[in-house]
Amino acid sequence: MALFLMLMGPQGAGKGVQAREFSRGLNAPHVSPESELQSPRPHVSTGNLFRAMRQREDALAREVQATMAAGHLIDDALTNQVLRDRLEQEDVQAGAVLDGYPRNQVQAKFLDEYLEQRGNRLDAVILLELDLFKAFRRSYGRITAADGRSFNIYGQDEGVEWEFVEHPQHEYPPRLKARLRESGEALIRRPDDAHAHAIIQRIELFLAEVEELVAYYEVRGILKRVDAAQSVNKVTIDIAHAVTEIIERDLAELTPHR
Repeated sequence: MALFLMLMGPQGAGKGVQAREFSRGLNAPHVSPESELQSPRPHVSTGNLFRAMRQREDALAREVQATMAAGHLIDDALTNQVLRDRLEQEDVQAGAVLDGYPRNQVQAKFLDEYLEQRGNRLDAVILLELDLFKAFRRSYGRITAADGRSFNIYGQDEGVEWEFVEHPQHEYPPRLKARLRESGEALIRRPDDAHAHAIIQRIELFLAEVEELVAYYEVRGILKRVDAAQSVNKVTIDIAHAVTEIIERDLAELTPHR
């Protein structure tokens, strides 16, 4: 059975972390052995897809590269082409966890039509709800190790030493310097996370887009809200329960009554 799950939420809500959890398959006590959530499904992030286009030389990649080089925004039509290109690959035929797409009703309707043509559908939409101040702190304080482990200077910094280093002439904002205490490994900060204005812009963009998408998916009965301020494990459990509830409801509706 193909299973397509979409994650929505503001910057810092943990969409990428949760998408990776579900892409590995949830072989966990809170997921029944028969659950479709046991099967791994790729994490499909439009941000990752656009970054990957920089390494490709085909016609679609060149169009994306030219658009970005000109400083233009990637429009809905081109975004849809990039998404379709990914969903037509073999590893996505059993479903995927979508992160960062769709962003508006134009993209949502394209996704519906595309999946329907292939005999599939978007099964569940999870809205990860998070206080916007917490969303800002999570983004601004995020740091990552080379092996992918994620830390945060605001509350998830066990084993980490960090400080803000002032510019000698005070011409630039202080720079975050962080390392693992045990190994001395320098931790990485995404450039856009270091830019407070960029974080605020991303949160504002989410707020501008989310209202129409929430309404669109609530009407279809596939949207569930999950408190993203909880621990990663608790959020994963709540998402699993929400998706299972939608799947079981849909199966019950398809089962003929005697």
